[in-house]
Formats: sequence, structure tokens, C-alpha cells
Amino acid sequence: MTDSPTPASDVPSPRRRAGDPASAVVARLAVLRTRITALVERRRAGDPTAADPLRGLYLSDEAIRHHLRRPGDGDPPPLADDGSPEPTEGPSPAGEPPRADDRLPRLAQRLGLTELDTAALLIALAPDLDRGFEPLYGYLNDDVSRRRATIGLVLDVCGLPATHAAARDRFHPTAPLSALGLLIVEEPERPFLSRSLRAPDRLAAHLLGDEAPDAALDGHLRPLPASPAAADAGDGGPLAHRLAEHLDAAPLTVYLREHREGEGLLCAATALRAAGYGALHYTPVPVGHTDGHEPGGEGGAGHGDHAAHAAERHGAAPHGPVRELLREARLRGCGIVVSELPGRPGPLIRALSVRDVPVLFTGARPYDPQWSDRDPLVLDVERLPSGGVEVWSAALGIDPADDPGFDLAATVAPYRIGGERIHRAARSALALAALEGTPLAAGHLKRAARQLSASGLEQHARRIRPAVGWDDLVLPDEPLDQLRELARRARHRDRVLGEWRLSAGGGRGHGVLALFAGESGTGKTLSAEVVAADLGLDLYVVQLSSIVDKYVGETEKNLERIFTEADRTDAVLLFDEADAVFGKRSEVKDSHDRYANMESAYLLQRLEAFDGIALLTTNLRANIDDAFTRRLDLVVDFPFPDAGQRLALWRRILVHVPCEEGIDPGSCAREFELAGGSIRSAVVTAAYAAADRGEPVTGADLLAGARREYRKAGRLVLDEVSW
Repeated sequence: MTDSPTPASDVPSPRRRAGDPASAVVARLAVLRTRITALVERRRAGDPTAADPLRGLYLSDEAIRHHLRRPGDGDPPPLADDGSPEPTEGPSPAGEPPRADDRLPRLAQRLGLTELDTAALLIALAPDLDRGFEPLYGYLNDDVSRRRATIGLVLDVCGLPATHAAARDRFHPTAPLSALGLLIVEEPERPFLSRSLRAPDRLAAHLLGDEAPDAALDGHLRPLPASPAAADAGDGGPLAHRLAEHLDAAPLTVYLREHREGEGLLCAATALRAAGYGALHYTPVPVGHTDGHEPGGEGGAGHGDHAAHAAERHGAAPHGPVRELLREARLRGCGIVVSELPGRPGPLIRALSVRDVPVLFTGARPYDPQWSDRDPLVLDVERLPSGGVEVWSAALGIDPADDPGFDLAATVAPYRIGGERIHRAARSALALAALEGTPLAAGHLKRAARQLSASGLEQHARRIRPAVGWDDLVLPDEPLDQLRELARRARHRDRVLGEWRLSAGGGRGHGVLALFAGESGTGKTLSAEVVAADLGLDLYVVQLSSIVDKYVGETEKNLERIFTEADRTDAVLLFDEADAVFGKRSEVKDSHDRYANMESAYLLQRLEAFDGIALLTTNLRANIDDAFTRRLDLVVDFPFPDAGQRLALWRRILVHVPCEEGIDPGSCAREFELAGGSIRSAVVTAAYAAADRGEPVTGADLLAGARREYRKAGRLVLDEVSW
């Protein structure tokens, strides 16, 4: 690209000027006015009706005789091979020599326009830029009401005969001026030479230095990461730089399939910038609208499909103002990045498959050859590594050698984000710290990063914002060490499985999978919440009732939606009572067994390709299929607490409860064999009794609560047990 591209961050942008393009247009109009004036004087010299104030409103006998005597305006100058006029007396309508801030010749060079094309644009634009041209055009058109340029007027000004085939062809609908959206030939019912010419307002604004995008694109254009810091932060991967080399040679239409949201946009922005292009980030469906599909949906024809097909049949641009988008890209010398594709993107891909503008589509769906017969170049975006400490330090404005007051590396390790998302998270974290009036802390970073990972998982899972820590766990050393190992695996999986290439291969993902096995109330769900809190992630508890369906294949579809959403979200996924869907496969005796085994086979395959963090809990480990166990990274057994652990649980749960002085739950811990969940329920029962009296919790309250939990479990309560 020879022209300076418009930065992607300027879309949409405030109005700004580079140099003074408007003065260059004014200079060209002055030259054109000289040419028009000479043509008007030439016409007036032999026109007996020139002084008639009603000329152009009616035809007098004298005017008719004049037209009968005048077959033409004289012999035109000779023509060049391409239909452009050879040099004549006086300057050409386009004006010369071009100035450095003159955008018209640069636009003509970039789009391959001829001198006649350039002159036609300027002649058509003149009345929109200078009202003084209107009466002159009315006179030359022999109709005071027709104050715009016509095809015949352009040919007259350029000294071309009306019968020149090459010149007439420049106004054909398939010629560059019309095809590129730069010139509109109106009134097709009129004779060819009398048809009015109109240049879009956006073209006039661009030539004057106005970079505000076309109003038709309002709601469709969004900013892309464009600052050098944002680009260097994510780098875009080797693919972006290889793609840039090809874009530098010739524009391409590319489909970038991304594994994680944002990777395709970063790759596209990096490639366009490296190739010397600006970028227009286009979303076919404006903010707050829908095309009739669920996000990411692939199947079935919906309302959006019928609308797209109807638009195509009637010649309308499918899925938004595509014509205006292409014109904007051509005016600025930009590439186009399209994200959030509609359910059926075929019409959009066909409409944007042009040879002079690079167009990069991004999406998570695999490319379907049925979408379009104009296949783009299909590329898979590499998994981009998460941003390192240096990137986060730069985004936060911290010197990597300085101590921010917390472990920055450990804080940001669980988040698989890069590029502009790191800068967005950093800005949000700094804003949170400023709002609270405190120095930046790990908690601010975690909250900001979680905000960027807000997902659609809440449709199928219950969201838990972890508010616990390692001190809330009362477990033996072995399961506690395994839980800490689980957190370490989640933090460093990209390095170990990706950079160090220790993945098992075969399309396996970089996910972390663990099974928590133990009796009810032994702390499995609480442990999952503690791990999520340590990683700074939200915990999503999958509601099995919302995914298990009696219809064949529906359960797998529901699970696929959950896994797909979890893959693109930084969160911990918890399948409580997992043996309901991860149970053992059985011998096939009827169709029910066969379909149940199909569900298990699907889950086995999907878990291997999973990239997130998934935890399974079960009360009966023996119910889990051995094939699932083999694919797990960790199996953590939660033993029933002994007397010492039960006492620690009683004391831990009573920390924030107002109790009478000298209370000691040791008797309850020794005499009642309760798991942690039951102990918490006993304390809650005691607390309600004390709150009703308006007094602190007593030993008798704790004893009553423990006895109730024993009875709930169907166990014998000994009367001699007392406080």
C-alpha cells in the first residue's frame, strides 16, 4: 500500500484533517469553473436565446431554429486510446499538477480510475461543493431545473463526442465508477445523455478531509486493537505475519477460524497493520439487534435466513450496508474484518468477495463449503499464549523490576487472554483501585479479568462468586495437597502442555479435569469453590436437570453448548453428582442401553478436546466409568472426618457466630459423627434458635442441632449425650 492507512482505532473516529485536503478540492473547482465558463461562453456565442430569462423553461420558434441549425458544438479534440481526451487548450477538468494533500488523484491511482473517471467525479461533485455551479449546469443542460451534471455535460466538458463508445462505457453500471459506489447514474428512464449524475455525500466528505464513516454504517463498525502496544502484546502469532506477507502482495478474502473469542480479531488486526492497511471492524447485525439466530447457531433456516434470501432476490445488500462498507474501505485504503457472522453467512461472503479490498472473516464455526461458491482462504488461528508478566506490567504502567505489592505472575497466570483484552482488564483494574482509593491489588485484577470472561454459561449452570479461601477447608494433608496441585495445573497448563509440548496429541485440549469423590457433606463443592477463588475465577455448577433430556441426542447437544461456552470462558465448571451423566457403560440389552452408551462415548471424546477446567463430584466413585477416570488429571478422595477434624470443623463454622462465653463444641465433635455439611446445618439450626431468643448460641443449642442432623440421617440418638 502506498497511501497512509487510517488507523483501526479511528473507526468510528471524530472528524479530523490531514494537511488541508479541502483547499486542494477548492483549487480543482477553480480550474473546473474556468473550463465550464469557457463552455458556457462558447454556447452563448451562437445562441439567440442566451439572454432570455425564461430560457430552459420553454422552446421558442427561434430556439427551435437554432437547434435545427446546430448539429453539434464543433469538432472535439482527438482522443487517447483509453477514451480520455488528449491535451487541449487550457487545463483538464481534474486540474493539475496534483498537490500532496490532494486526495482525488491518490484515490484514482488506488482504484485504477482513468482521467475521464476522475473528471466525471469532480464535475458531478461540483454543485455539492459550490452552489455557483448550479445555474451554469442548468444553462448547459438547457433546463434551469436540472442543476446537476449529466452524462452529456461531462462529455461536453471533457471535449468528447457523444458517440464515443469507450467514453459512454465509463458510465455503465458495471464500470468502475458505478461498481465501486463512487458515482450514481440516476433517472434510467431518460435518454442516456440526459441522465443525472450524483456522487455520494461520503465521497465529497472524504475529499474534504472528513473521516467520519458513512451514516449507514452506524452501529455496524466497532474499534479493533490498533495501538502498537496492543498489537505487540498479543503479537497475533506467526500466522498473522505470514498472512501479512500475502496481503502485502495482493488483497485476499480469508476466513479465520478462532478457538477462543478474540484470537481471530487479534490475528486479523495484526496482519492488516503489518501489511500497511487500516482496518474496519464490521459486525453484520448492529448492537441491540438480532438476525433471528441464536449466537453461533448453524442449523435450520430461521427468520434471518429468509430475510437474507429475500434481500438477495431483490438485489438488496444482505446483512447490512455492504455497498457502503466496501466504499468506505476503498476511500480509506483499509481492509475489512468481519466478526459475529449471521447464521447463514453465504450471501455476506459472496457480497464481500472482491478483488481490490482485503476482507478477513472471523468466527468459531468451521467453514462450510455450502455457504458460498466463492471460497475464501480458510485458516485456523493458532492458540495464542496468555500474556506474560511483562505484558501485564506494561498495560498497568508498572516497571517489571518493581514490586507491585502482590505476586503479579501468580495472579494473572490462570487467565488465557492476550492482546487488547489485557489492556482492557488493566484499565478496569486501575479504575476499580481508583474508585476504592487504594493501591492496585490482586483482587482488582481478578475482578477485572472475570468481568471480561462473563459468559453465557448461566443459561445452563448456576454461577457462584467464590468468597472462601484455603483456611475454610478442614481436610487431611493428602487431599489438601492434591487440591493445591490442581490449582498449579490450572495456572501453568499453557506452558507445560503448549510451550513444552507435553500434550498427548490426537487433538487433545489443554484442559484440567479432576474428580472429587466422597460422602455427602465431606467438602467436595466447597473445595471446588476454594480452587476457583484461588485462581480468581467464577465457579459454574452445572444443573443436570437442565441438560438431561428424554429425547435422543438432546442431552449431547445441551452438553456441547456447555463445553463450547466453557472453552471460551475463564471459569471453573463443576458437574455435581456427575455419575448421573458420567456413569458406567453397560451391556446393550435394548435401545435405552445403546443410547445411554452413546452419551457416554460422546462425553469421553468431548472431555479429551476440552480446554477449560472441569471438576466432577460423586458420592460413589465406583459408579464412574473407568474410561472417564483414565482421562482425569486428578482423583481426590474426601474421607469422612475423624473426631479431631470434626472439632476443627465445629470451631471453624462458629468463628463468626455469637456464642456464650466458654462454649466448647468438643462433646458434639466426639459423640456425633457428622460430616462438614451436616455440622454446618447443625450450627445453622442452633443459630436460628438463639436469634429467636435474642441471645448468644449456647451449648444446648449446638446439642439440639446435632441431634436433629442425626435424626435426619436416620441414626440413633443417645439420650445420655449432654452438653
